[in-house]
Amino acid sequence: MPDTSAWDDGKAREIVVRLAGLEGATLPILHALQDAFGFIHESATDLIAEALNLSRAEAHGVITFYHDFRRAPAGRRMIQICRAEACQANGCEDVVAELRSRHGVDVDKQNDDRLTIQTVYCLGNCALGPSALVDGELVGRLDAERLAGLCAGTSLEQAQIASGATR
Repeated sequence: MPDTSAWDDGKAREIVVRLAGLEGATLPILHALQDAFGFIHESATDLIAEALNLSRAEAHGVITFYHDFRRAPAGRRMIQICRAEACQANGCEDVVAELRSRHGVDVDKQNDDRLTIQTVYCLGNCALGPSALVDGELVGRLDAERLAGLCAGTSLEQAQIASGATR
């Protein structure tokens, strides 16, 4: 788990310099920064632009184009819920609507130090949808109650047992 307690410009600069010589270095640098800090601080734009001889606009464009790069630290629990067609056919939109109406958790708007929940498209678990990645672990057969429990801190093991799934 990355240390998201603070962005360190010195450590970030070391990462950028170490990877700047790679072919197509922008994405490896961004992944390394996010792995180290849990997010991409706005100061990374200047670091990357300078190291790779890019304009600020080009560096910013890459950072903001890819939805996997976070601009702020994620919560202690990170949930990525699939809203692709197969999961929609299995009721993910009903799950998301119920989560909002009954539990006050709004997907793509909930991002604090406790919980980040966001939409992704296709986790490759279509037969067991609706699905989500919870702290990097795949959870299938989600319903609103299990998802609400996961948002509230239910362990992954309890969620898997409740679905009848084992890894």
